[in-house]
Amino acid sequence: MICMPRLSVLSSAVLFLLFVGLVPVSGADTPIDLIAQADFVYMTRHIEEDMTQAIALFEAVIPDLDTLSPETQAYVLNRLSQLCYEATTFSEGNTPEDRELFERGKAYGLQSLRLNAQFAEAESRDFSEAVAYAEDAVALLWTADNWGKLCGMNPIEGLLHQGKVMTLFARGLEIDPTYWGGSSSNALGSLLIMSPSTLGGDKEAGLSLVESAVAIDPSYLPNHVVIAEYWGFTYNFFGQMTGIRDADLVERELTLVLDAGIGDWPFWNREAKKNAALLLETLQEMSP
Repeated sequence: MICMPRLSVLSSAVLFLLFVGLVPVSGADTPIDLIAQADFVYMTRHIEEDMTQAIALFEAVIPDLDTLSPETQAYVLNRLSQLCYEATTFSEGNTPEDRELFERGKAYGLQSLRLNAQFAEAESRDFSEAVAYAEDAVALLWTADNWGKLCGMNPIEGLLHQGKVMTLFARGLEIDPTYWGGSSSNALGSLLIMSPSTLGGDKEAGLSLVESAVAIDPSYLPNHVVIAEYWGFTYNFFGQMTGIRDADLVERELTLVLDAGIGDWPFWNREAKKNAALLLETLQEMSP
């Protein structure tokens, strides 16, 4: 976890209190008031307390979700799917709390996709057909991200559902390949690289997608981490790192990440820097 200076944390809390004080409320906060407050805290969600508060505020809207427009319902559900996924970055990884967050994030994402009546009607009959009706790149990405992590935590779930996760990423890529810095491209690419051919894997196609993500938005630093992690190293059938494929690529991409500024992606670029430092340590440990 990246620690913020005490002054920054304090300032965020003070600003939030001032902001809440400016929201005109008669009695209980309305759903629109809660969304506005959640959006404000969202901006500093790299602070764990603000992440927790943002989730709580958006979840407070859920009991009144049906009173909102379909567009606003999708916005709330998509934010919750995203935030549940992001909240796991504060843990050591693979904890029961992580699983619970991924389950919630997946559920919120699917609920958002079901706002599309054609998706909802086809889902139980044919998931691929349902996804073909989906038009919301935001819901597709965060649903797939959460579901993909659940597959990684449980090999049986991975065998049963990885194809669905790939389908979600692929549809998101069709609708908006630039969304969230090209994340659908880097996510689908990494899955294709890591998966055996019997499960739909294709290393060269995966590399092409990851390279496309870097080209789409080189300022989104996770793209550089993904190509270093998934192409720079080798893995066995079970996804365990076994060696180094391209040490020069790993060092080049990760050094770029560490030297870059935070830029326009404050939450994920901070996370990328943390992961880059760990991967460089791994490279040094594995190098002869």
